[in-house]
Parts: sequence; C-alpha cells; structure tokens
Amino acid sequence: MKNFTLPLSLAALALVAVFSGCKKDDPPAPAPAPTPTPSLYSQVGGTTMVADPAHPGTMIEQGYLSIRSVVDSSLLVIAADLNLQPFFAVLLGEVGSGNTTGFTMLSKNVTDFFVVNAGGTNFTYDGLNMHDAHNHTDNPRMTGLAQNDDMDAFIADVVVGAQQNGVPNDIVAQFGTLMESLRTTIVQG
Repeated sequence: MKNFTLPLSLAALALVAVFSGCKKDDPPAPAPAPTPTPSLYSQVGGTTMVADPAHPGTMIEQGYLSIRSVVDSSLLVIAADLNLQPFFAVLLGEVGSGNTTGFTMLSKNVTDFFVVNAGGTNFTYDGLNMHDAHNHTDNPRMTGLAQNDDMDAFIADVVVGAQQNGVPNDIVAQFGTLMESLRTTIVQG
C-alpha cells in the first residue's frame, strides 16, 4: 500500500486556499480607471523643452513651438488668400513697408490663444476676446465683419498651414473643432 497522505494533504490544502479566496461577500475588484485623454497641447509636444529656432540660445516648450509654427504658416497662407486679404489690409500694408511688428503681435496673440485653449498651462492669452478681435469697431486693425464663407476660408487656410508643418489629420481635426466652436462669436456680418 502506497502512502497517499502527503498528496491528499496538499490537495486538501489547495482546495481550502481556493475556496477561502472566493468569499461571496467580497466586493468585486474595482474596474481600472480609464486612461485620461492627453490634452491637445500634450499631443503636439507639451512641455518638453526644445531649442527655439526663432530665438537662438533660448528654449521653448515643444507644444508652443508646434502651435506657433502652424500659426505662422497659416498667417502666410491667409495673407495670400485673395478672399481674406481685405480683412488684413492694415497688417499687409505694414509688412509691405518692412514693419513686421503687427505680424509678430498677431502671431503671438493667435499662438497664445490656441496654446491656452489646447491645454497649455504655462501661458496666458491677453488679447481681445474673439468678438472684439474680429469686429472692426472694436479692433481698428480689422477692416470688416466676417461672414460664414470667410470663416470657412480661414479654417481651410489653417488646415493648409497645419499640413505644411506635417500635423497629423486627427490633430488638425481637433483644432478644427476648436475653431468651429468660435464661429458664432467670430462671424458677425
């Protein structure tokens, strides 16, 4: 007769361990928390510090640089858009005479606006609210009131500026949603 005491003891111990871990009154394990969606600012580089190509020897957040690059490219596309040029007559006149102060100010304001609205936390937007910025009675740099077609052209030009900087379509779509949310404030004509 073989000795089955050790194997039977181990089997009994395993059954006790299994059944003692399965109490009916134990609450179910909590579901894992969903992974938060990164902000749009994080998706375009976030707070990672990189060299600023426009200001040698200085560092800039990659997210800010990415957005500024798209803004600057978009402003150049807009400046070449015959449908939108009339709104920027003051700016185009300045740049045409060699004065880029207005362009620099517009680039900073638009960049700051998008950075803050994309989730950048180390910057503020100090420009006019969107209604006043796009109303020629409140902003003498504007020469008219935008219509829906003008807003469509503006968004299309920003898409071109983003594509010139290799921005992925899903991120362009997120910025498009942001711009579209401003339509009723910007379109005043």
